Amino acid sequence: GQRHISEIAIRVFRACTELGIRTVAVYSEQDRGQMHRQKADEAYLIGKGLLPVAAYLHIPDIIRVAKENNVDAIHPGYGFLSERSDFAQACADAGVRFIGPSPETVRKMGDKVEARSLAISAGVPVVPGTDGPIASLEEARLFAETYGFPIIFKAAYGGGGRGMRVVKEYEELEENYQRAYSEALTAFGNGALFVEKFIERPRHIEVQILGDKYGNVIHLFERDCSIQRRHQKVVEIAPAADLDPNLRDRLTSDSVKLAKQVGYENAGTVEFLVDKHGKHYFIEVNSRLQVEHTVTEEVTDVDLVHAQLRVCEGRSLSELGLIQEQIRVNGCAIQCRVTTEDPARGFQPDTGRLEVFRSGEGMGIRLDSASAFPGAVISPHYDSLLVKVIASGKDMATAAAKMHRALSEFRVRGVKTNIPFLQNVLSNSQFLQSTVDTQFIDENQDLFIMKPVQNRAQKLLHYLGHVMVNGPTTPIPVKAKPSSIDPVVPTVPMGEPPLGFRDVLLREGPEGFAKAVRAHPGLLLMDTTFRDAHQSLLATRVRTQDLKKIAPYVSHNFSNLFSLENWGGATFDVAMRFLYECPWKRLQELRSLVPNVPFQMLLRGANAVGYTNYPDNTVFRFCEVAKENGMDIFRVFDSLNYLPNMLLGMEAAGRAGGVVEAAISYTGDVSDPMRQKYSLEYYVHLADELMKAGTHILCIKDMAGLLKPESSRLLISALRDRFPDVPIHVHTHDTAGAGVAAMLACAEAGADVVDVAVDSMAGMTSQPSMGAVVACTKGTSLNTGVALEKVYDYSEYWEVTRGLYAPFDCTATMKSGNADVYENEIPGGQYTNLHFQAHSMGLGNKFKQVKKAYAEANKLLGDLIKVTPSSKIVGDLAQFMVQNNLTGKEVEERAEDLSFPLSVVEFLQGHIGVPHGGFPEPFRTKVLKSLPRMEGRPGATLPPLDFDALEAGLRLSHGNDITTEDVMSAAMYPKVFEEYKEFTKNFGPVDCLSTRLFLDGPKIAEEFEVEIERGKTLNIKALAVGDLNKSGQRGVFFELNGQLRSVLVKDNVAMKEMKFHPKALKSVQGQVGAPMPGKVIGVKVKPGQKVTKGQPLCVLSAMKMETVVNSPLAGVVTVIHVNTDSSLEGDDLIMEITAEE
Repeated sequence: GQRHISEIAIRVFRACTELGIRTVAVYSEQDRGQMHRQKADEAYLIGKGLLPVAAYLHIPDIIRVAKENNVDAIHPGYGFLSERSDFAQACADAGVRFIGPSPETVRKMGDKVEARSLAISAGVPVVPGTDGPIASLEEARLFAETYGFPIIFKAAYGGGGRGMRVVKEYEELEENYQRAYSEALTAFGNGALFVEKFIERPRHIEVQILGDKYGNVIHLFERDCSIQRRHQKVVEIAPAADLDPNLRDRLTSDSVKLAKQVGYENAGTVEFLVDKHGKHYFIEVNSRLQVEHTVTEEVTDVDLVHAQLRVCEGRSLSELGLIQEQIRVNGCAIQCRVTTEDPARGFQPDTGRLEVFRSGEGMGIRLDSASAFPGAVISPHYDSLLVKVIASGKDMATAAAKMHRALSEFRVRGVKTNIPFLQNVLSNSQFLQSTVDTQFIDENQDLFIMKPVQNRAQKLLHYLGHVMVNGPTTPIPVKAKPSSIDPVVPTVPMGEPPLGFRDVLLREGPEGFAKAVRAHPGLLLMDTTFRDAHQSLLATRVRTQDLKKIAPYVSHNFSNLFSLENWGGATFDVAMRFLYECPWKRLQELRSLVPNVPFQMLLRGANAVGYTNYPDNTVFRFCEVAKENGMDIFRVFDSLNYLPNMLLGMEAAGRAGGVVEAAISYTGDVSDPMRQKYSLEYYVHLADELMKAGTHILCIKDMAGLLKPESSRLLISALRDRFPDVPIHVHTHDTAGAGVAAMLACAEAGADVVDVAVDSMAGMTSQPSMGAVVACTKGTSLNTGVALEKVYDYSEYWEVTRGLYAPFDCTATMKSGNADVYENEIPGGQYTNLHFQAHSMGLGNKFKQVKKAYAEANKLLGDLIKVTPSSKIVGDLAQFMVQNNLTGKEVEERAEDLSFPLSVVEFLQGHIGVPHGGFPEPFRTKVLKSLPRMEGRPGATLPPLDFDALEAGLRLSHGNDITTEDVMSAAMYPKVFEEYKEFTKNFGPVDCLSTRLFLDGPKIAEEFEVEIERGKTLNIKALAVGDLNKSGQRGVFFELNGQLRSVLVKDNVAMKEMKFHPKALKSVQGQVGAPMPGKVIGVKVKPGQKVTKGQPLCVLSAMKMETVVNSPLAGVVTVIHVNTDSSLEGDDLIMEITAEE
């Protein structure tokens, strides 16, 4: 490969400047930005219109610049024309000195045949090989028969690893001959090849020599360049480690002998291979300075470029004080070539713009850099050297340690580099403790297992830039900005928090814990602020960042809580899907901040934390991993109170060692004699079954807030009488406004624990108010033992924090609760969601209608227990009715030909279990027609998930830092996890950003801090957003820790040209329109296909609801107007069908 001209040019200019010599640079058109231009006193363009490599090989142009500018001498550097005798001759003819050997010596040494015969006549051992270039494959065969394999082909007219091929056996001969021939032809304009015996596992050792015009030659000892990849040197060391002194003498004296024989002048290198038996073979002479000359300079204290310039002027070696006896080796030096090659992809050169470049420096480090600076464009024209790093120390270990340290200080962003690979080499024990041969890299594949560069700062800037250009990455339901006030965390004392119930749990296990809870005299509280409260009010969007801030305060001041509900339910999915954070990390971080209060999660029985049934082993493994990560209490429910599903979840939680809290979902009204599908007997009987199954705690989950004081009294008294020893825990929502009254009634009837949320996050569709319950029980036998003033401080934190989530706050559209929930029975979280959806779909005025339809849909489906996922099914059907303007009666009559939402069809097929009282008939039969039905527990028929295969697949796509937790996330939500990993690949750890920055990005000129890990804080200032460039991107500029950084961001709006989608005409029978706005997730037919009436055509998804669009008639599909991923508005034309005659 052509060496980077910039690096050696700068090296030479520096030497000239030190010696008071004026310098002139030449540069090609593409190299205007290269640093060597600025380091010279004058600089001139050569090879106009040519690519850089061709420009620097353009001899007439170079000579022209030299003559026009009165140049005395030319230093050819390395690569390019440095070993071309015609260039040396052209310089001589033009009266310009060539800093190097005479043209004749350059020619002899460049001609490998002649160099070889000179070595033989000087008595220097050579590798057996052909005397001249071979002319045919036949000659190669003959050689192989004489000397045996392995043999090697080498290009006769050039080096650098091009045109080199090793042949191990006869079968590979022809193929490799052709390959080597064409490579040499391409690289050097001549395909002539040599063949020689291939020495296996040699060390590559070379000797630096220096001669003057008077026949004096000295050596400056050896360098070990054995660490190579594809014949390219990667790490170079002087002196060679553990080299037998006799062998060292033979190598150096042979080198001097050879140089004297040819009257060698100036600097050169004699290269040898040393085999396993300590025999050395001459390979070639490089009649120029070498890339690795630096390590020799460091250990001998001789400036080789100074010497080159002085010798060229006619000084003798002794005049320069260069006398063989006085040359000593001091210490050790190592050189690494930092290149823009990606070791993980076979050292493929990476090109692009250096967004960031910082180098390592300090004692013992020398940097010879090419053109490495922020903003530099790395072009594909030469080899990819950025900088040479040379480390020196008293011995190899010291030099290696300095090198490792310097490399770890480097920060290069925008292009991949080989630094992680070099660091692996430097910390490899074979490299550090014994000698290595040229096979070292090939035989140590673990050198390629690189620690991924974290690149967190740059990835964060990419994220912030993206938000500044394109707005929030997470969908925003409400057009509101996060408030500009930051919450203040009330002070927390130093030291450990007081002991709490978790201490009892850890000491006495689940059973002992349950006993202690039952024996506790006052009323205990579970705080839902960390989960259900924000799931109900803020679309589950609260980020770990805001939970972590207040967690220590909770730990210190609410140590007597029964538990803190902080996980499960919708948080798992939303964390990854919308907040781009890991739900497991949330659990781990909160656990370390709150060691004393038990954590509680919501487990959807056999649905775990998803919406579908999972194989049994997945649910078991999920509970295991959750328990390992700090979960204590598992509230297990099933959305239909379907016992087999509940028992599975209970067994999974119990086997994992968790506290099992079986939850009966409550609906209807046990105090209303007219509503007896869900009667007191029904609940007591269900509780019996759960007690038999061994639940530690019994829970009533009143997800819609339907418990009135009277029904509370009836239900809880009945359960308390029947089961005097089990703790009873009640959950409700305050949608109607009677939540506090109901919870007090439960407590008086014998409940041990009730759910509350802190005041500023309570009320409406959330839980009843913590402050209200604490105040109302104060001084009674139900005293909670919670200090009211602590609740006020806690509430203030959340009041301000809630302002940050204005874009998700349900109060934007919903101003109050509503007692009509007693009629429609919509669960709290869903009430909020439906309200949002109605507004976002432009049905805001129809919310009342949606609620009415919900009650009708519930009746159509046979009066269900309604909680995720069953509530979603009722909701989907209700929205379907409103959108298509259908009454319950009409739905029943037309059940056979309507395109029902997918969730409704799957429910009727038995996908989530069997409802109490069975499925509604004849509705089920009409909808399903001939579709298959499931009997019994859905998960029972699913084959177990192969976790090992899943993990292997994830490692393949995402590298080796996949954790057990990641595998679990992928098992729950394969697609969401995939998208989350894709996001984190491009964008930094966004969980470190404050919520305002995460949602809204910084304002221009705003300064802020981001702590990416303990004790690592980035100071960032947003400076500007640039104009649109040709590729539809904008530059976004920041100051990071005081340094200018920029990122390029695609402008999504600019990228989308306006496209208008045709609408389906109601009057034309075969035009199929979208029944609602949404995204196409699957097209089921092709143009020209025959379809029957009611046949599925495509699937749409909107707001988590999937709808199948069925054919309105029998006919042939003529045109399809959509594809997977099309986003449609209502009535957009999907396809056209021609009716059958």
